[in-house]
Amino acid sequence: MNCVIYKGSKKADHYLYVECEDDFDRVPQHLRELLGELSLVMNIELNEKRRLVQADVKKVMQSLTEQGYYFQVPPRPEIHGREYPSRSLR
Repeated sequence: MNCVIYKGSKKADHYLYVECEDDFDRVPQHLRELLGELSLVMNIELNEKRRLVQADVKKVMQSLTEQGYYFQVPPRPEIHGREYPSRSLR
């Protein structure tokens, strides 16, 4: 499965994955507005054996098939073994 990854100008460490370059038809408008101007990061081929740094490849592939996009946010910070919500989406 082809995958194209973009980063937005407004949110650091937030990435948008789509199947085809510049195909944002299935991406909700509010998400595109949240990210701002999108810049191409890379184009990769996904399969179940491929490893991604901050995402489960099977979830990414499923989301691309079902929704037409996958939205990656930074992992939540952990302090003293407790997970705290990220403030980056506010």
